[in-house]
Amino acid sequence: MAVCTGLIVANLYYCQPLIVLIANEFKIPEANAGTITYLTQAGYAIGLFFMVPLGDKIERKRQILMTTFATVLALLVAATAKSFLVLQIASLLIGITSIVPQLILPLAASLSAPEQRGKVVGTIMSGLLVGILLSRTLSGFIGQVLGWRSMFFIAAGICLLIFFVIQSKFPVNKPQFQGTYGQLIRSLFTLIKTQPVLREATAINVFSFAQFGAFWTTMVLLLSGEPFNFNSATIGLFGIVGASGALAAPLVGKLGDKGNSRIAVGYGILLILISFLIFYFSIESVIGVAIGIVFIDIGIQGVHISNQTRVYSLLPEARNRLNTVFMSLTFLGTAAGSAYGLLLWKLGGWHAVTVGCMVLSLLSLTVYGLTYKSKSKREKAQMD
Repeated sequence: MAVCTGLIVANLYYCQPLIVLIANEFKIPEANAGTITYLTQAGYAIGLFFMVPLGDKIERKRQILMTTFATVLALLVAATAKSFLVLQIASLLIGITSIVPQLILPLAASLSAPEQRGKVVGTIMSGLLVGILLSRTLSGFIGQVLGWRSMFFIAAGICLLIFFVIQSKFPVNKPQFQGTYGQLIRSLFTLIKTQPVLREATAINVFSFAQFGAFWTTMVLLLSGEPFNFNSATIGLFGIVGASGALAAPLVGKLGDKGNSRIAVGYGILLILISFLIFYFSIESVIGVAIGIVFIDIGIQGVHISNQTRVYSLLPEARNRLNTVFMSLTFLGTAAGSAYGLLLWKLGGWHAVTVGCMVLSLLSLTVYGLTYKSKSKREKAQMD
C-alpha cells in the first residue's frame, strides 16, 4: 500500500521541475506555465471532495481500480497535449484521478488495530511522502534527458502496472454507509459542524500545506535563475534531500499511538516556520536551501501525520468522509499556496515568498494556541 500510494501521488508533482521546459515549448512565461501546478492540486481537492466519500458507500478495492485506470488516461492526455490549454485541462484531470492514496489510507486504517493505527498511517505516509519528493527528482532527470512529455508517458505506464498489482494484492473491503450519494455529501458538512478536532486539524493543515505548495512551486523559479542557473535535472535532485526527511514518518505515527499527536503538531508548525527563516537567508546558498528543505519536510510530516491520526480516531464508520473533509481542504490549501507563492514571486521575488509563508506559519500557531487547552481536553474525552 505504501509503494502504490507513493507512485500514484507522484503524478501530482511531476510537472513542477518541468515548468521551464513546458514554458519553452509553448513559448509562454514561466510563471504562466506554473499554473499547471495549482490546477493539479485543485483537481486533487475536487476529486477528494466528490470521489473519496464513495469509499464509505461502495466497495473500496473496486473504486481504487477504476480511479487508477482513469489516471492512466489523464496522463496520456497530458503526454500528447498539442496546446497549453489541453495540458491545463489534463493537469486538472490528473489531480482529480490521483486521489487513490486517500482511498488507500482509510482502507489501511480500517484494517489495522487501534493501538497500531498511527504506526500504519505513518508507514503508508512515508511511502506517500517519498513519492511526493522523489517524483521531482525523477521528472527533472527525465525531462532534461528525454523531454517533459516522456515523463507523462512513463507515469502512465507506472500507473498501469499499479492497476494490476492492486487487482492482485489488495483485499476486498465492504462499506458501512447505506444512504444515498446526496446524503453522503451532506454528511460532510455535518461532520464539519459537529467535530471540533476535525475543524482544528484541518485549519492547521491548510496553512501548513499552503506553505509547502508555495515553496516547491517557487523554488523551481529560484534555482533556474541567477545565480544558480540549474537545469531541470539538477533542480529535481533537491527532492532527494526532502525524501531523507520522510524516514521520520513512522516515528511520528508511533508518537501518535502513545497519545501525543497534538504535541507533534506543535513541533511540526515550529519546524516549518524555522525552515522559512533559513530560506530567507539562502537566496544565494545551495546548502541553506537544502537544510531548509529537510526542516520543512519533517515539519510537514509532524503536522500532517499527527493530524490525520487524530482525525481517523473520531468516527470509524465515517473514515472516508472524515478524510474527504481533511484532505480536500488540505490540498485546496496546497493549490492556493502555489498560486500565493507565484503572486508573491511576481511582487517581490524570493524574499516576498519566504516572508509571506512565515505569516502563514504564525496563523497556524495562532489556531494551535487558541484551541490548545479546550480542544486537548475534548479530544482526550472523545478518545476515552
